[in-house]
Amino acid sequence: MRGCSPNAPPGARRRLQAGFSLVEALVVVGLIGVLTAIAVLVMPIAIQSATADSGATRVASALRIAREQAISQRRTVQVAFNAPNQIVVSRLEVPGPGTTVLSTTVLEDGIGFRLFAGVPDTPDAFGNATATAFGGAGTVAFSSEGTFMDQNGDPVNGTVFLGKEGQTLSARAVTIFGPTALVREWRWTGNQWGN
Repeated sequence: MRGCSPNAPPGARRRLQAGFSLVEALVVVGLIGVLTAIAVLVMPIAIQSATADSGATRVASALRIAREQAISQRRTVQVAFNAPNQIVVSRLEVPGPGTTVLSTTVLEDGIGFRLFAGVPDTPDAFGNATATAFGGAGTVAFSSEGTFMDQNGDPVNGTVFLGKEGQTLSARAVTIFGPTALVREWRWTGNQWGN
């Protein structure tokens, strides 16, 4: 008999051969059920959060790449936020007028530019009059020095608000500080903005 001393009492030998008791099996099945229930409840929230985070990362990445292209190509690079979910980056040609589209970024999985009722401006306080708020600027672009500016060439700060319709916890924001083009991502926690 494996695992049992030959001098062990007969009851001990039977317990080793019998396997799991009914109580032990029920405890294991109960634990599996509890863990499954927790996963079923948590997964949709985790997926929603990951999708929203991905959208904010795509916006921040599009802005950073546009700035790098403006500096490396020594040209003004315009950024257009086309509702509901598209970012078009174009180089202004010299001599103008004329533009060349450098990239198009589309936010996926229902994420789009939107404001949510009851969700305030970010702590950067660059404005939240619209989902793509740039202080009233008609167009925004990066200069060849990397400054984020309006159509007059003046530095402009701004915020891009995004999320999935009807899901306030998916609210995200990307802010950009005009003079240095510092980009920050923000996440709505349900009662405040956090990084």
